[in-house]
Amino acid sequence: MVLLRPLELLIILLLLQGMDSYQSDSLQPLKRTKRAWIITTINVQEEDKGPFPKYAGQLFNNRSFNKSVKYLISGPGVDEAPEIGLFSIKDAANGEVYVHRSIDRERTPVFQIRFDVESRKSGELLDSPIFFRIKVQDINDNAPEFSMEEYGTTIRENQSKDEPVIQVTAQDKDEAGTVNSRVSYSISMQIPSPDGPTFNIDPTTGSIFLSGCLDYKTAKSFYLLIKASDHGSPQLSSTATVTVAVEDANNHLPVFTSDNYHLQISAGEEHPAVLRLQVEDKDFPNTPAWRAKYKITKGNEKEQFSIETDPVTNEGILSVIKPLSYEGDPEMRLVISVANEEPFFWCKNGIVTISDLESTNTAVNIEVLQAQRAPRFHPPILIVQKEDSMKPGRVFRKYPATCPDDVPNKIKYELAHDPDGWLSVDENSGVLTVVKEFDRESPSLNNSLYTIIVHATDHGEPPQTGTGTILLYLSDINDHMPALVAPASDVCDKKEGTALIVEAKPALAHSHSGPFTFELAEDSEDVKRNWTLGRNFGQSVELLMLRSLPQGSYLVPIIIQDRQGFSTRQNQHIRLCFCPDGHTFSSIVLCQCYRSGAKIKAIAPPQEGEQTLINYSEESKSSFSEAGLDITRGVTPTTVSMEAGKEVISENGCFTGYKTSRARHLDCFIQTVDRTLAEKVYYQSTLEDYGDICEPCSYTEKGEVFELEPSNSPCSISIGSEGLPDDFLNTLGPMFSALEEICQK
Repeated sequence: MVLLRPLELLIILLLLQGMDSYQSDSLQPLKRTKRAWIITTINVQEEDKGPFPKYAGQLFNNRSFNKSVKYLISGPGVDEAPEIGLFSIKDAANGEVYVHRSIDRERTPVFQIRFDVESRKSGELLDSPIFFRIKVQDINDNAPEFSMEEYGTTIRENQSKDEPVIQVTAQDKDEAGTVNSRVSYSISMQIPSPDGPTFNIDPTTGSIFLSGCLDYKTAKSFYLLIKASDHGSPQLSSTATVTVAVEDANNHLPVFTSDNYHLQISAGEEHPAVLRLQVEDKDFPNTPAWRAKYKITKGNEKEQFSIETDPVTNEGILSVIKPLSYEGDPEMRLVISVANEEPFFWCKNGIVTISDLESTNTAVNIEVLQAQRAPRFHPPILIVQKEDSMKPGRVFRKYPATCPDDVPNKIKYELAHDPDGWLSVDENSGVLTVVKEFDRESPSLNNSLYTIIVHATDHGEPPQTGTGTILLYLSDINDHMPALVAPASDVCDKKEGTALIVEAKPALAHSHSGPFTFELAEDSEDVKRNWTLGRNFGQSVELLMLRSLPQGSYLVPIIIQDRQGFSTRQNQHIRLCFCPDGHTFSSIVLCQCYRSGAKIKAIAPPQEGEQTLINYSEESKSSFSEAGLDITRGVTPTTVSMEAGKEVISENGCFTGYKTSRARHLDCFIQTVDRTLAEKVYYQSTLEDYGDICEPCSYTEKGEVFELEPSNSPCSISIGSEGLPDDFLNTLGPMFSALEEICQK
C-alpha cells in the first residue's frame, strides 16, 4: 500500500471530484459533486503597457472530456460596467482569458467575473456557473499627497521640545498595507537656519518638534519644506510648506537703569508720584514678557509707600501715601524689585526651564526733610505730548514752583537733566522755551519718552532745592490727555470783561482725571493783550475779553492739565458775531464754501431760475468744485457780491452740482436748517449760559448782496422773501419748535 501525504491526497481529490467553488483568496470546504472547474491564476497588473490583447489565464471544466463544450465569460469588466470589454475569451473551446487594455487599480481594484460552460451542439449549460474574483496587482504609480499645500502655526519662544509644533499628514492612493502606500516624512529645508536645524519631524506620524531652544531676537519666523515619500519602487514623493511664527516670551529680565536713587522728601505730607523708576527690557514692547511689575520688598513695613506701573512707559511710579516723620526716621532705604507679568525662562542644553521667581532690584535712599522747606513744583511730574508747533523759540511750558511754607521767597530755576539740550529755562520765571527741534531718533529716548528734570532752589539758609520732572512723549498718547469739550464757539461781540465759559473733558484712559487747571499759553502777545483767564470751576474756566474786539475769528491757545499731571495745549476758536440786541442773533444760517489754505467763499440761495456764486475774496483762484460746502453758525460779517454760472460740490451730501432747480435747493436748505437747529437745541439745553454767549449771526438778502441786518425776532431766519414758500416754517420739524420755546423764555 502507498501512503499519500495530505497535500497529495488533496490534489487527487481536486482532480477527481472537482471543486464546489474557487476563490482567489481562500479555499472553500470540499464536498462531493458532479462538476469540476479548474482555473489557473489570472494575473492582471495595473498600468500594463501591453501589447494587447494579452493572455491572462485559463479555465477548464472536466465535462469537456466527454462533450464538445463552449466556455462563456460575463459580468463587470466583460459586458457590464465598469470597464466593459476589458476581458474576453479568445477561443471559446479552450477557455483562455485575455485582457484588452491597461487598467487603473485606483479606479477599479477588483473584478468579479462569471464563467459558464455549455454544449456546443445543444447550447445546454453543462455545469453550474463559477464566479472568480480577479484582483488587479498594484504598482507604485501614486506619490503621497499632503492634506494641505501650506501649513501655518504660531508658537511661543519658550516652546518645549516635548510639545509638537504642528502635525502634517499625507495619504498615498496605492494599495493599503503595502510598501507602495507606506509614507515617511522628512524636513528638506529650513529657512533661516541660524545654527543648524531647529526642527525635527517624526518620520512616521508627521509631528514636528523643536530640536533646541528658540531665540526671538535671532529669528521671528521659520519656513520649512516638508517631504513625504513612499517606500515603493520607484520611490515617489511630494512636498508641502510649513510657516512657523514665533511670539516673544520672557527670556530677558527688566533691569533698572540705576542701582541707587536718592530722594529728599518733606515730612508731614503725602507725595504722589515722587519718583519714576525706569527699566530696560529687551523683550518685545507692550507684551506680557516686557510689561513690568514692581514691588517694595524692604523698608515699607509701615506701608507709607506704594508703587505702580505706568502702562505707557513701563516705569515704576513711587508715591508717599502716608506722611513721613522727620523725628522718627530722618533717613530711610527702600529695596524695590521688578519682574515681568509673564514668568521668566532660560535655555540650557536645549531644554527650556521656566521660573516666576526671577527679578532684579534697586535701592532708593530717602532723606526726610523737616516739613515745609524745599520748593515744590506743580505738578511734581508734568506729562506732555509733542506738538507740531514746537519750533525753536516757542514757549514750551511754564513750570512753576512755590515755597511750601507760603512765605514769599525768590526761587531760581535751572535745568538739571536735558541730555540733548532741547529746552532752556528762564531762571526767574521757570518758563521753558524750545531751543532745538525734538528728534524722534535721539538715543536719549526710552520708548519714545524724553525725560527732563528741573530744579528750583530758594534763597533760604541753607538753600533748599525742589525737583520737578517733565515727561515728554514723542509718540501719540492722546487717549491720556484731557481736551476741550467744544473747540469752537460762536458768540455775540460783547464788550471788555465779558466772560466766556471754556469746558474741558477727561481723557479716554482717565475718566475721572479732573478737576483741571487751565493756563493761557504765553507764546503770542496778541493773545495776552486780548484775553485772560478768570475763575476756575474745576471742569471749566472763564475766558475774559480784556478789550472790545472787532467782529471776526480768534484763536486762543489754552493749556489744560489734569490732576495726574497730563498737560496738553488746545486751541479755542472764538467767532464774534453782530447781535442787534446785544445777546441775540437775528438769523441762523449762512452757506460758506471753503478749502484748507484758501480764502473763504460763500454761496447765496439762488433766485428763481438762476445759479449764483458769491466770491468772498478774489485772492483764491481754486475752482469751486475743489471747495467744500459748509453751514456755519456765523462768520465775520461782510457784504458779498454774486456771480452766476458756477458749479458747487457739497461735502454733506446736499448737492452733487449746483442746479437751477429751486425745489432742490429748498429741500437742502430745510435739511441744513433742521440740522443746525438740532445743534442749537443741544447746546441751549446743556449749557446754562449758552443763550448769552452763543447766538447766531443775522444775515439778510438785499438785492444782489447779503448783509447784516437787525431783526426783532430773536431766533428768526431771513434769506429773502421771494426765496421761500409761505409754509416754510411749518416744514422745519420739531427742533425748530424746541428752539423757539427756548428763545421765548
